[in-house]
Order: sequence, then structure tokens, then C-alpha cells
Amino acid sequence: MTTDASSLAVFLRAHREQLKPEQVGLASRGRRRTPGLRRSELATLAGVSVEYLERLEQGRDTNPSGAVLTALADALRLSREEKRHLALLAVKQHSAPLLPAPPPVGTAPRVGVRDLLDRLEPTPACLLGPVYDIVAWNQAWESLARPLGVLDKDPPDLIRYHFLHPMAHHILDDAAWAATADEAVGWLRAAEPDWGTDAAFRDLVDDVQAVPEFASRWAAHTVASRRPFGNRIWHPEAGPLNIRVEVLFVGESSHWFQLWLPDDEETAAPFGALLHM
Repeated sequence: MTTDASSLAVFLRAHREQLKPEQVGLASRGRRRTPGLRRSELATLAGVSVEYLERLEQGRDTNPSGAVLTALADALRLSREEKRHLALLAVKQHSAPLLPAPPPVGTAPRVGVRDLLDRLEPTPACLLGPVYDIVAWNQAWESLARPLGVLDKDPPDLIRYHFLHPMAHHILDDAAWAATADEAVGWLRAAEPDWGTDAAFRDLVDDVQAVPEFASRWAAHTVASRRPFGNRIWHPEAGPLNIRVEVLFVGESSHWFQLWLPDDEETAAPFGALLHM
């Protein structure tokens, strides 16, 4: 796992190797020894020299200007989240002492935050930490999540559940499982600049790295933001449920809420019945 000063270099190289020539208006001629764009092609698109791009990708230049980063981000067709991530990697690489250290993984939430979970009843809600560890939850959320196997591991977390627990493949169809996997790994990549050196972060990646579906996504260095999403799941006690997951952030801390809500009338009745069993 790369979490040191070479993170910017690895990020740039990974995204260049993922980008197909036709995606940037170039003809794909001849056999390519490596996937994606050639270094010379990206350098031309970004308006930098091949030699300079080589230094960046090898970690030998650690202080690219904002103009260079912007040009590379545009040439690589980065998403808004990925552009933000690229900027953070550059700042971390060159000016890390200026940035306040985030609270370590495992920091206990404030008493008021835990109290809020109970006050959200009967809305199912859980509190997550930076490595998608499930820090706390209310009774309504437990009624929904425990039959799914989400709480089988102690302490529970969503990344290990999705990639290591067989139930995760059972409750989602293949397309939904893959889309959720994309988001989950993207969340974890977005957290890496702040928590990548934390032992809990390293242990998590080590645990799931042997899973090919995780390893390929991790190597892609794709970044995702934590945002609301929906999924159709098969619940062993309530049958098919269309769930909408809302996201609430907790101020200055590293914690955030997930609230699970019925997404349609078809789901509302079995959803409510499950919460009152």
C-alpha cells in the first residue's frame, strides 16, 4: 500500500494508464507495451515536457505548480472528487506540517452524537468512522442490519463486509454489488491522504487486498465522495427492499451518519413491519 510521498506519483501514473487514447481524441495506433496513454501523449495534452512528467511520475519532483496540476487533471479527465484528491495529495506531499492532523481511527464520538442516534428512532441510523468502521447504531438500524450479517464481525465495518462476507453477494445482484464496490473503494481511497498511515487503515487494506475485486479497484486509484445512494436488497426476513441511504456529516470529526429509508411504497410496509418485530 502506498501512503508515503510517492502517492502523488502513483496517482498520476495509475490514471494515465487507465485512460484510453480514444477518450481524449487520439487514434490508437500499433501495439502498446503498457495500457492507457503513453507518457508522451499525456505530456502533449497537458502542455508539459515528457521529462518533467517523468519526474512527477517517479516522485523526483515533489512541488508541481497549481497550473501544472490543473493541466494534468484536465488532460486525465479527472472527476471533481479526483481533482480535489489530487490537490490534497500535492499539499500533503509538499506542505504536510501545515495541515492539522486528523483524529486517529477509533476516536470515540461525542456523547451528543451517540445520543442523536437514539433520538433518530424509529429511523434506522448508524455512525461510521473514516475506514467505514461501524462505530455505533440505534435499535432500528440493528433490526434491519443484523439479519444481513453486517454485525457478524466485532468490530463491524462495511468494507470487510462487502468484500469478505458471502451475504453481501446474496443481498445484492451482481450489478448493484459491483457499483457498491466501486463506491466503497473510492471512499477508502479518498480517506487515504488523512488516514493511510493509521494502523487500522493498513490492516483493513491488507485484509481485503487478496480479494481480486478489491485489488483491481484499489490499483485504479479511483476516488468517490460519500453521498446519498440507493440500492435494492434482498432481506432474509422482509424480502426485496428498495433502500435509500442518506448521509449526514458530523461537524469537525471523522464520523458520519448513514440513515436507511424506504425508497417507495412497495418497501414502506415490510420495512415498517421489520422495525416493529
